[in-house]
Amino acid sequence: MDILLKDIMVRDVVTISPDKTAQDAARLMAEHGIGSVVVMDSEKVIGIVTERDLVRKVCAKDIPSSKVKIQDVMSAPIITAEPDLPIEAAVQRMFNNKIRRLPVVENGRLVGIVTISDIAKHMRTKWLIEKIFE
Repeated sequence: MDILLKDIMVRDVVTISPDKTAQDAARLMAEHGIGSVVVMDSEKVIGIVTERDLVRKVCAKDIPSSKVKIQDVMSAPIITAEPDLPIEAAVQRMFNNKIRRLPVVENGRLVGIVTISDIAKHMRTKWLIEKIFE
């Protein structure tokens, strides 16, 4: 039986609007212990901001984070997946697009997110269970 993204995705996704600042994004990430926030315009996913985006597009250029709008540092267009996508296909999509985070969208609505760490954790658990039952 295929494991689908809906089986391992994080459902409580931290989001931010495009008019907020890079400082707001950094605070949200620190507060929630995460490495990215999904950028939403109303109910539509329009981008993602990662720690890497903040480092490369703000810190490395010595720009005050309170002066930079999310829409100017977010990665867009964004690659998404549907909840019924098998993990193997998600890994291929992430590899092909050189991304580590995959927002999960159903009928145009954000329902979760899967990171490379979530997939690795699932694979580790699967491997441990298979070892036990050898």
